[in-house]
Amino acid sequence: MTRQPHTSHLSLDVVVAAPPEAVFAALTQWAEQGRWMLGTRVSVTRGDGVSVGSELSAWTGVGRVGFWDTMVITRWEPPARVDVLHTGSVVRGTGYMEVLALPGRRSRFIWSEDLVIPLGALGAVGWPLVRPAFRAGVLKSLRAFARLVETGTLPSAPLSHKG
Repeated sequence: MTRQPHTSHLSLDVVVAAPPEAVFAALTQWAEQGRWMLGTRVSVTRGDGVSVGSELSAWTGVGRVGFWDTMVITRWEPPARVDVLHTGSVVRGTGYMEVLALPGRRSRFIWSEDLVIPLGALGAVGWPLVRPAFRAGVLKSLRAFARLVETGTLPSAPLSHKG
């Protein structure tokens, strides 16, 4: 019998006072993600970054201490959803970012991850201790994203609708 890896689901959301097109365009400006996602900088490493099969690399950490989170875009449906497959040695699993229209030209931005916990049994024991801080960091990042979009300080020029 094959042992299944330990996994964790995380889903957080934030309301943004902007239409879905602007929110989606801003969240998929990958090079700008470091302005709102704590301790992370992202770049497109293969493809155009706006279509299925494009590859992204995110450095998460402080200075030289951190890790690479490599991803492949597996679903591209502007202005509503982008899914990624995490392919790195530390972060593995799937994630999606979804934008839902709300009344009054507002949107709900949902960040969801199904991650394989690294380090096997040790990671499974430690994850409950780390998870609250990880969750708080992502929530703080989503709130920062909303502020940047609402104040117009985060680029939100529509991207190509390929895919």
